[in-house]
Amino acid sequence: SEVDQVFAGETPGYVYTRYGNPTIAALEEAIRTLEAGAGACAFASGMAALHAALFACDLGSGSKVLASQDIYGATTNLLYTVFGSFGIQTFTADFSNIEELRQKAREVRPRVMIAETISNPLLKVCDIEACAEVARTVEAKFIIDNTFASPYLCRPLTHGADIVVHSATKYLGGHGDAMGGLAIVRDQADKAALVSTVKLVGGVLSVWEAHEIMRGLKTLGLRMERQCSNAQHLAERLSRHPRIRRVYHPMLASSADTRGQHTSEGMPCALQACGLVSIELGENTREAVFRFMDALRLCVRSTSLGDVFTSVLHPATSSHRDITPKRRHQLGIADGLVRISVGIESITDIIADIEQALEVST
Repeated sequence: SEVDQVFAGETPGYVYTRYGNPTIAALEEAIRTLEAGAGACAFASGMAALHAALFACDLGSGSKVLASQDIYGATTNLLYTVFGSFGIQTFTADFSNIEELRQKAREVRPRVMIAETISNPLLKVCDIEACAEVARTVEAKFIIDNTFASPYLCRPLTHGADIVVHSATKYLGGHGDAMGGLAIVRDQADKAALVSTVKLVGGVLSVWEAHEIMRGLKTLGLRMERQCSNAQHLAERLSRHPRIRRVYHPMLASSADTRGQHTSEGMPCALQACGLVSIELGENTREAVFRFMDALRLCVRSTSLGDVFTSVLHPATSSHRDITPKRRHQLGIADGLVRISVGIESITDIIADIEQALEVST
């Protein structure tokens, strides 16, 4: 029968949403095209997409993962706790120091290397081509989390990455009302493993969420242009503010180390734009951060990012709260650090709100 043929994969069609759905398939095709990939698979969250991407690399007991020391806190926890329980070892390195990375890769011989296009929360930009070359020398798969850049700023597969993942909840959806994740592969052979994971483990993206994320993709370019422009203006303004110790943004000379040793021609265009700004308050304490955040009137407190509205987050008590204070200090994530996801509002209004909050709280 036709149903039997569809289940067997002999005939294209849809018989069960966990196995495929036309709305979800439309989103997968859209992101595949945007990322210039061979195939894509949608998931219920960015973490589900990352989990599947790692499993697609044929990890098993004794396998090793080499991760950027600057990756998202939840990614670190996933690697050490969930994958660690399966006997998979995780090592970290500074991916902005290519020679150090090369040496570590030769020492560890990982099956997978993983990094972010733009790191969370210090906004370091990854030299994807250089890192991909290191991965090839040790025959490792290279996964890039492209959430902070989006395919509008960078397409990592064209720079040598093997798998790209997104939290579609962020810039792709763009309105703070849909949760989802996406994984895109450079080699069609890797897609089968992603599909198998979503079928057997679950984590299926809902049809409505797929519809909402597709809606967001239609305005991605417009939003990113405005957000990146606003972020650059905000970073330049705050870099001169007396109550701020340091500003992190890829275009600022004062935060040049966020660009590490990234000087190769393979540098993604994300170097020239970013919709986020991180600031370290002069009074480098959690209490100062909380007073500042409480004083904001336009900007909202949110654990997400990439929305049309400007939002702020305190990494030490949210995205990186499960990392020890000592390790956060080593990574440069201070107690007085605030991450700002810049929205599409008038830049005059954004600056005015942040400056009034700084004046009354710090």
